[in-house]
Amino acid sequence: MTENIEAILEEKCGLVRHLPIIVGVSGGPDSLCLLDILRQAGYLVIVAHFDHQLRPESSEDARMVEKTASRLMLGCYFESADVRAYAEREKLSLEEAARNLRYHFLFKLACERNAQAVAVGHTADDQVETILMHFVRGSALSGLKGMSHRSIIKTFDPNIPIVRPLLDMWREETIVYCAANGLRPHYDSSNDSIDFQRNRIRHLLIPALETYNPKFREAVFRMSQSLKGDYALLMDMLETAWQETVTEVDENSVTFEAGALSRYSVGLQRNLIKHAMQVLSPSVDVTYSMLDRAVTLINSPAHPSPRVDLKGGLRMFRESNNVYVCTLNAELPFNLWPQLTGTPSIPVSVPGQLDLAGGWKFSCEKWGHPLLAREQAERNEDPFQVWLDAKELTRPLKLRVRRPGDQFAPFGLDGHTQKLSDFFVNVKMPQRARDNWPLLCAGDEIIWVPGYRPAHEHRLTESTRSVLYFSFLRPRQQTG
Repeated sequence: MTENIEAILEEKCGLVRHLPIIVGVSGGPDSLCLLDILRQAGYLVIVAHFDHQLRPESSEDARMVEKTASRLMLGCYFESADVRAYAEREKLSLEEAARNLRYHFLFKLACERNAQAVAVGHTADDQVETILMHFVRGSALSGLKGMSHRSIIKTFDPNIPIVRPLLDMWREETIVYCAANGLRPHYDSSNDSIDFQRNRIRHLLIPALETYNPKFREAVFRMSQSLKGDYALLMDMLETAWQETVTEVDENSVTFEAGALSRYSVGLQRNLIKHAMQVLSPSVDVTYSMLDRAVTLINSPAHPSPRVDLKGGLRMFRESNNVYVCTLNAELPFNLWPQLTGTPSIPVSVPGQLDLAGGWKFSCEKWGHPLLAREQAERNEDPFQVWLDAKELTRPLKLRVRRPGDQFAPFGLDGHTQKLSDFFVNVKMPQRARDNWPLLCAGDEIIWVPGYRPAHEHRLTESTRSVLYFSFLRPRQQTG
């Protein structure tokens, strides 16, 4: 493997020689092998060691790393923390707490030193163990493919990558390398403890599985290589689907066009929602059951609940032709519909025009050709424009918001009235848009609910002699 290391460092890890690299060095054979390979290849190396304070002799590791760095004339930085206390305080496992503190130190140092990357000594053995840990947890393809030579961990830094140059080298090879190059690794006794899940997988599960297949580790490693190709294909498909379904992204929400989203396979829908969650909350733990609830909502427009609570302070809901994945405090756009804000009512002049919130415009005018108006109304497919019989519309016209006890006689019910609140529910008007939805009224009578229906009494008939035309113009219509 060391014969191919130059290509791995440059092509797979994307490293350059004129920028520094933070190398996490524990003192074991893997990290010492990595340190020496990078140094001999001519890279600018900065040694970083984190003391987890989990063993009485852990300070000896730090002294050994310091001696090695000094002998090789390399800069060296140290930090330590009580990992056990941190784990108890944050209710984390020791493994997770150690990783969090160690990586925070490494990436903080990388930022301070303007490093191009953080390099760690993960080997092919670590890859196999990681894949098995993901498998036991029920991971999807992203977990079963294992680690990559270069990746971004947004929880620690959105720009500086972590690189793993030794992913194709087995642990035994790093030990041989250290012996051949005069490096003296320090033995970490905690690697033998079966209190840690990774060690149980290493010392108990893998040996048991090797009784079924003596080359089990190699088989898992080959599987990960194959799945990486499948995952890359999926990511290409995901990127295409993302571009075709996502209409807006900000720090608190991702907006999908529901119709476009529903045309994709369930598998891609799950991955799109998962990606949206990770865009908003990179460390969120996404489960299959959560994604299954999400795709049920996507594919069931008549779903009894338009909302799904996800995880990590995220939620998903569907309204009109949009599906939102958002944080709890997201301020979602209201310019999807006309809204009357700042005042409960506005007088309407004929002819006239009004500017509403979110760039919407309302206009009204008289039509002198009733027959033409009827033809236009019959062909009309825009629910935000309407032609009404002007005969009974002598009272002052106004736009207003709903009031308690409002009644409405929608077109199609032969003049029968119903509670306006029931009408809103029946037509599935978005809940958050109802309070400020503009209603066209003559006096106190609602004569049109824009976007839905006019009042039955004011529809155009063969006896209509005068017509009023009303419309709401969407912001996109004005700019397009």
